[in-house]
Amino acid sequence: MKKPINLLIVLILLMASQVKAEETMQDSVQILTSLGDSCMRQYDTYEALRYYQHAYKTALGSESVRGKARELDRYAGETYFTLAQSVPCKLRMKLADCHYKRASYREATELLKNVPEDSLTHESFRQLAQGYQKQSDNDSYVYWASQLLKRYPMDGEMVAGLTKGYIKNEQPQNGIACAEKYAATDSMNILVNRALADAYFVDRQFLKAAHIYERLMQQGDSTFNTLYSAGMVYGRTDSLEQAYNCLIKAFLMSGLQHYGCAYRLGVVCIDTKRYEAGLGYLDLALQLTERDSTMMRALTLSQGEGLYAIKRYAEAVEAWKRHLDYNPESIATYYNIANTLGYLLKDDKQAETYYRLFLEHAKQEKNPSQILLDMIRHSESYLVRK
Repeated sequence: MKKPINLLIVLILLMASQVKAEETMQDSVQILTSLGDSCMRQYDTYEALRYYQHAYKTALGSESVRGKARELDRYAGETYFTLAQSVPCKLRMKLADCHYKRASYREATELLKNVPEDSLTHESFRQLAQGYQKQSDNDSYVYWASQLLKRYPMDGEMVAGLTKGYIKNEQPQNGIACAEKYAATDSMNILVNRALADAYFVDRQFLKAAHIYERLMQQGDSTFNTLYSAGMVYGRTDSLEQAYNCLIKAFLMSGLQHYGCAYRLGVVCIDTKRYEAGLGYLDLALQLTERDSTMMRALTLSQGEGLYAIKRYAEAVEAWKRHLDYNPESIATYYNIANTLGYLLKDDKQAETYYRLFLEHAKQEKNPSQILLDMIRHSESYLVRK
């Protein structure tokens, strides 16, 4: 009868030892976590990371964590993934926070994405969403930002960020819905208003965009981006004087270095008959543009139109010829050059060359408009007379 008693004593001692070891392990996790917290209060993420990682690895070996993992994964068997899911959420969020503050965004998001959403703190939720944004994963950013706003709908910074995320995904209508929902309660948040105005602009709702930019400027928002965007919107709504006032302020604010602003300012000047000033801004844009082909197409075309308007016809022709270097399929440009050469500069030889180039391109059009047909007849008539 002594052997069973001795075996029972051994089992009791063994269980007591396991309980003691488990308590010791849990105490170690708490101590290591507290040490990490102390380092974070001193902004020492280097030492904090070491303590949190040690606490995390210690927790993985805890029997309580293993038991929870077996509950989560009873059919598939224990895996590192289910063990990691079983580490206390607070510890995972502390470790993720440390990674995030060290710009280790992938590590932060990997830790946070499997924390139950109702366990995520507001700061951890933001780090999860913004961690994906910082990795240029806009789809994941949009998903997690939208999940965050279900819990925290008045987080204006995240509303603005999500609106811009939708714009980046070419879904400005979703961005508008997001920002308008917030603005129904708070219409004075500058970040949200900027994002809403941008979304209207991308969605080509220019009048609504102009209204929001006006609100921003009334709020004292005079940043370069707001003035520049407002100038572009006013240009689209034919409010040319307002466009000019915004663009000139934006261009001065850029230190006369933003070629896009110089170009648009030049176009507005020409449209408002400030021809010499407009040509000056277009020349400056040309110097700043670094030969960006898209911008060069627009610039050279506008230069030609401005020079033609002030009767500098030879220079207009040269500008249009440069335009053809960047846009050789521009049918109207061949025609404008030919007309200017033939009727205003009396250069019949060059005029004939450009009329023939015009006809060569125009006759390739499968469904020519009536205007194009009239241009073709006029060109053929000129060539017959000559």
